[in-house]
Amino acid sequence: MMGHGPVGVEALPRRVSVPAAPGSCADSLLERDRFEWRLGDPGDPATLIEQFLSTHDLPVTDLARPGDPRRHGDGPCGAALFVSAAAGAVLVDAPPGAPSPAAGVPDVAVIVYGHGPRHHPSAPPGPDGWWRGPWQPSWTAQQHAAAVDAARTAIARGDIYQVNVVGHAAAPYRGDPLPVLARLGGLPGARYGGTLAGAGWAIGCASPETLVELVDGRLVTRPIKGTRPATPAGRAELLASTKERAEHIMIVDLERNDLARVARTGSVRVDDLYAVRRWCDLWQAESTVSASPADGLGLADLLRAVCPGGSVTGAPKLSALRHIAALEPVGRGAAMGALGWVGPGRLDLGLTIRTAAADGDRLHVWAGGGITWGSDPAAEVAEARAKAAPLRTLLR
Repeated sequence: MMGHGPVGVEALPRRVSVPAAPGSCADSLLERDRFEWRLGDPGDPATLIEQFLSTHDLPVTDLARPGDPRRHGDGPCGAALFVSAAAGAVLVDAPPGAPSPAAGVPDVAVIVYGHGPRHHPSAPPGPDGWWRGPWQPSWTAQQHAAAVDAARTAIARGDIYQVNVVGHAAAPYRGDPLPVLARLGGLPGARYGGTLAGAGWAIGCASPETLVELVDGRLVTRPIKGTRPATPAGRAELLASTKERAEHIMIVDLERNDLARVARTGSVRVDDLYAVRRWCDLWQAESTVSASPADGLGLADLLRAVCPGGSVTGAPKLSALRHIAALEPVGRGAAMGALGWVGPGRLDLGLTIRTAAADGDRLHVWAGGGITWGSDPAAEVAEARAKAAPLRTLLR
């Protein structure tokens, strides 16, 4: 990575801004250890994640008993966790898709943090020497539209009910990408705003979507599906759209089924259905589904149940993943995976939509949308551009 060395114990001082990390600890987190895994490495990634965190005395083998969040002492505060969409596909024995265009970004990253002396918050450094070239998409608008048509054909055959189709673009850069990627966390609605980095790679996230959270003894997921411009007319259109509501409810049902695999019998419920939230200049429909974790549920089994996220795959999930692998010309890299925090009494993973990455000398962005039989190819291409536009603007 040009002008940027490894971020770790020796690379001081760099402010930690891990999505979903405890805000009270943000000024004192110091990296203690890390684990990275890539496609082709040996072992099951979910099992390796759980084992690595367990060696650091983090309570991940029984999430129904998540530990005391007040416990600090000499123990770790917690860990940042990233799982790529490709690694998620591996967890459910689905094809991982085309190779990632961001080859330097690992498919799993786990970074354990402890506490050090507090440092005073300061403005992030400016992007001195920063230069970014033009964006080059991995497919044309016509090819994207053709993939939407192919998805509609698969739906007409009965192979799938819906599928998420994602595009990618890359741009050359010079300089340190971390201060620029950190800007994404300030976007309106970025519930999982923050960064994660390693030797030769960095991720910036502005995601509004909860993949899975453990709060007050309940597993919670908040799928987002349905998008319109953030205008009064756009909000009314989203609320009135039969197509968007039907697509959304299919994903809610999928998420209910995913949680039911790891929940106490009869504990799954829909707490909020089709609520309209704002992210930047877009309205999006969000629901809340929750469940009580089964006794003895470990993090590995939870990851196998929820990864990759239903809102960025489709229904049925396994069939959708097979079509995604056939339709998309490049892999999803840092996007459409999981990123967040695991610690005593705290588990909060966001879905890495609205996410960018840097590796080598290129920046990467991904965006897409859910396809149903009623999808219009030109509208789907326009929606993906609208989702990527705020990220591209901040990465100038």
